Amino acid sequence: MRLMRLGEMGQERPVVMLADGAVLDCSQLVGDFDPTFFASGELSTLAQRVEASDLPTIDASKFRIGAPVARPQKIVCVGMNYTLHVQESGGEMPKEPVLFMKSPGTLVGPDDHVVVPRKSEMTDWEVELAVVIGKRAKYIESPDVALSYVAGYAISNDVSEREFQLLRGGQWDKGKNCETFNPMGPWVLSADEVSDPQTIDLRLSVNGVLLQNDSTKNMIFPVAYLLWYISQFMVLEPGDIVNTGTPAGVSLGHDDVSFVRPGDVMELEGTGLGRQRQVAVAAE
Repeated sequence: MRLMRLGEMGQERPVVMLADGAVLDCSQLVGDFDPTFFASGELSTLAQRVEASDLPTIDASKFRIGAPVARPQKIVCVGMNYTLHVQESGGEMPKEPVLFMKSPGTLVGPDDHVVVPRKSEMTDWEVELAVVIGKRAKYIESPDVALSYVAGYAISNDVSEREFQLLRGGQWDKGKNCETFNPMGPWVLSADEVSDPQTIDLRLSVNGVLLQNDSTKNMIFPVAYLLWYISQFMVLEPGDIVNTGTPAGVSLGHDDVSFVRPGDVMELEGTGLGRQRQVAVAAE
């Protein structure tokens, strides 16, 4: 099941995309794909209810694609989770997962503009596998059961301003929480359609040049371990999003690769997770 939200920002409606590409308006079945929906357990029966209902078909090409999750309580992010990315960033191999937070207010649709902040010289891209939490996760017993807490998977672009992040007092939040800095989607692929989240290929191009091309199999800390680990420090609520880290190929650490400038185009894709395309624009 592919969960999507279509419509202008703040007016999105929940839809599902079927295996044949048909898009059905399911707003008569669910209010929205928000924390209430994921907490209710409705996802487990949604496919059957869609099949049993006569839902209207939508031409998705006529609508803006919104972020596939509405109003998550939090976005938890993982840094330095691919060996080659650690090396290109000049960091040390982490002994434990590096965690930081993004405001839910950074969440935008997969094809929305990315705003380059005022005075930014180092806006960077990061294709990532995003995990959507399906049930409350508090002190998960072990990584062996952690994936049972997952509702589904999506692509995120963990856009970052490196000067703000690294050179302005050591607070990563400054470089991670700028406006529009978390495009997500186009859909959430339900967990029952992903046999192993460590087999997903991730790619990102800027202006047609492929810069990131790796697989989640190369994560230092796999998804199950990350969820178990995070739950030892905070409660993951239904609808929360976990960005699991980016592979090598970001601009940081490469003098021959320019940071994002207004007019640049970022294109992302992941196995079974669709494609994104963002045009960078200057802050007003």
